[in-house]
Amino acid sequence: MVNNEPKPTLPYPLPGAVGLSHLSAYTWEAADGVCGGSPHLHLVCTEAYVVTGGRGAVQTLSPDGYRDIPLEPGSVAWFTPGTVHRMVQGGDLRITVLMQNSGLPEAGDAVFTFPPEVLADPDTYAAAATLPPGTGPETEAAARRRRDLAVEGYLALREALQGGDNGPYLEFQRSAARLVRAKVPTWRELWRAGALATAERTGAQLDALADGEPGYLGEATAYEAAPTRLGGFGMCGRRDEYNLPGTTLPYHGE
Repeated sequence: MVNNEPKPTLPYPLPGAVGLSHLSAYTWEAADGVCGGSPHLHLVCTEAYVVTGGRGAVQTLSPDGYRDIPLEPGSVAWFTPGTVHRMVQGGDLRITVLMQNSGLPEAGDAVFTFPPEVLADPDTYAAAATLPPGTGPETEAAARRRRDLAVEGYLALREALQGGDNGPYLEFQRSAARLVRAKVPTWRELWRAGALATAERTGAQLDALADGEPGYLGEATAYEAAPTRLGGFGMCGRRDEYNLPGTTLPYHGE
């Protein structure tokens, strides 16, 4: 008899302990005439975009300057910690997001490119970054204000970087690091329980195979999951989320 019932618990994370979500890029026009999301960086997570539909681009700021990377179905782009990125709409852009270290983004591993005076005070930053719960008009309006404030700071960073002055960009990175410093102990525990534990499990499996004792294969099984929230207001667009092992949803700053 075949049992088609889903597993009651999900002790295993996704491959590599990555996080997963789906995004539809915002269509709101910003001050520079571009439609898209809220520029930000991640402190310890590499993020990847897998384009599933539409067209657009991801704009990045990093020590190698400003880049505008085209996005179209089938293309993949990824960016390492410290890279400022802004997803921009070119026409019904939809992506699947793969995020290193699963639960860390939901635990706050992201800082918006707000102007320096906002970044200077943790309470002011939190008030600007945090959205009210839900997906209604109030939340949408707050998400759009947040996006506009992030674009304001981003455009100043980009102008300076393109002009040969990387000072504002480097100071933004330092400000971001100061804002998240108190969260590091929590992040370390999430990393240990997620990405590190997954890598160590692979090491134990290799040891078992080398010893000719593959007993762990007796635990083989399959899992399934469906989105736990549809159409949330993410940093870059409307976000479908999965509450998978290692994540700490909901996170209203995302």
